[in-house]
Amino acid sequence: MCNSALHFCGLAKQSKLSDNQTMKKPSRDISRRSLLLGAGSLAAAAGISQLTSAKELLMIFDPSRKSDSAEMPALFIGHGSPMNAIEDNQYGQRWFELGKEIGRPKAILCVSAHWLSAGTWVTQMEQPRTIHDFYGFPQALHDMQYPAPGNPELAAELRRLSKNPKIQADEKSWGLDHGTWSVLAKMYPEANIPVIQLSIDMSEPASFHFELGKTLHQLRKQGVLILGSGNIVHNLRRIDWNSPNKGSDWAVEFDEWVKARLEVRDFKSVTEDFGKTLAGQLSVPTPDHYLPLMYVLGAAGDKEEVKWELEGMDMGSLSMRALSFGRKI
Repeated sequence: MCNSALHFCGLAKQSKLSDNQTMKKPSRDISRRSLLLGAGSLAAAAGISQLTSAKELLMIFDPSRKSDSAEMPALFIGHGSPMNAIEDNQYGQRWFELGKEIGRPKAILCVSAHWLSAGTWVTQMEQPRTIHDFYGFPQALHDMQYPAPGNPELAAELRRLSKNPKIQADEKSWGLDHGTWSVLAKMYPEANIPVIQLSIDMSEPASFHFELGKTLHQLRKQGVLILGSGNIVHNLRRIDWNSPNKGSDWAVEFDEWVKARLEVRDFKSVTEDFGKTLAGQLSVPTPDHYLPLMYVLGAAGDKEEVKWELEGMDMGSLSMRALSFGRKI
């Protein structure tokens, strides 16, 4: 098995970027970091994954959470910085609300931008480890654990459903990387829903990942939430630390192009034409964060319309857009 080299979100003090450039974080965020060091530890004594606010802690056991018997949607989330796992911001707040609105799935299958491989693999262990695939962040983030159980039976079912490609079982190497747990720590902070991860074969084109995503549609009917975690726009070389909650013109252009195409279910253009313009080339300099979207599009039902769950840009070159197919609310 060939896992990717560690991929970092690029928002650490110093990170190895997916496009092989090193960037130092400006000192303006140092004081902000000090305010976050204690965040995310509220429920440690209770055995609950770390949270960002007392409000969330009080709402975890809200009886309004729906049962796990319904068909689940396919969901794409722009995960951005790992810091979103412990910050109390608009992104984490919306992810938390999504968990309540969607309800409790029987299991979660996540395709994360941070598990790149040769061939296609699925985690098939009882207890996946929490992977901290970054450095230079506050200790509170490195201390975070998301002890969700695995689901070897679901992994085996996925392997059975997929005849081509042959999906291989990873029983000990990987686990849950931050593309998965940084989002799920907000959506389902109890960490008691089984989670498996599916890797991204970087030797294959976007169309391959779209077709493989069609296999995942069958799992939705069994109560499995399909989650793609990446970013539609993700260019760490163009990060602008002075533009929080803003996007560069080219980033906004490409993000809006994807939105317009998806609103008319033009999946073909989104899959095949994303690199044909300068805006697209700047927005997707490497495909790792874009490809999780292909799985969500493949898992969409034939007549399901896209639902925009969150829209926004950050630091000039990150799209925080979240979308779903098959949401009933």
